[in-house]
Amino acid sequence: MRFFIVDDDQGIRSMLFDIIEDEALGEVVGEAEDGSQVYAELLELKKVDILLIDLLMPLRDGIQTVRELVPLFSGKIIMISQIETKDMIGEAYSLGIEYYIAKPINRLEVIAVIRKVEERLRLQKSIQDIQKSLQVLNLGKSLDRADAANAQPGITSSGRSLLSELGMIGEAGSKDLLDMLEYLYEYETTAVEPHYFPSLKEIFRGVALRKLGSSASDSDIAKEIKASEQRVRRALSQTLNHVASLGLTDYSNPKFENIASKYFDFTEIRKKMMELQNDADPSLTQTKINTKKFVQVLYLEAKRLIH
Repeated sequence: MRFFIVDDDQGIRSMLFDIIEDEALGEVVGEAEDGSQVYAELLELKKVDILLIDLLMPLRDGIQTVRELVPLFSGKIIMISQIETKDMIGEAYSLGIEYYIAKPINRLEVIAVIRKVEERLRLQKSIQDIQKSLQVLNLGKSLDRADAANAQPGITSSGRSLLSELGMIGEAGSKDLLDMLEYLYEYETTAVEPHYFPSLKEIFRGVALRKLGSSASDSDIAKEIKASEQRVRRALSQTLNHVASLGLTDYSNPKFENIASKYFDFTEIRKKMMELQNDADPSLTQTKINTKKFVQVLYLEAKRLIH
């Protein structure tokens, strides 16, 4: 892997350089002391895979720099900073960074985060190679319904990887969520309005019809929808518990930062954390999970991995 480091602190740049080199994580191909010195063409020229960038810098900060780079930079971004405000971290994740590392830098955390990002890059490359092979087999035909079916293993594979990272791949509802990703991928590929995201009701019904067939009775479809909703709800509830437990154990855990701000409403995460901390009765706190937000983020993340 090829790295580029941006930080106004020479000591931090040297520390990150040493960690990458000592642990044989890859090669540092460039450094800069401010975001104003970094642009997409430079990263492309140096074939950068992973950009490590500080949040606060004197001329152009990390948020502004990432906002400029994301539309053109195809690599992954890890942000580093002493600031840990949820709004700022949330904005960084919304712009597309992969992980957030808090200063002072912990060597083991840096190694773990970089290896996780490298794993995602390898998965993405593998999926892209599969897609290229499928395109060759299809002799350059434009993507139609049949092509979408062939491409679905890509969205399913990336979805399975994300669910595994979320700690929910063993839950019964994980299969339903993967079915939903396949349905959404096909829907977006063939829909008249590809930028319209269906309602949860439409998604559950569409998945039920794909599973049971168009000849299924309304009552059978309704039963399948209800069962699927329950499985998904239970799976998300278990994941919320898992994420809240991570936050209680280590609030700065990069996995907690990523999932909490991306897949769930943070106020609900806080409620669950307080519930676990106080050993409260779950039925009294009534934590709410935004299922549509979770499905939408999961789909966008899975799609991002294969593009």
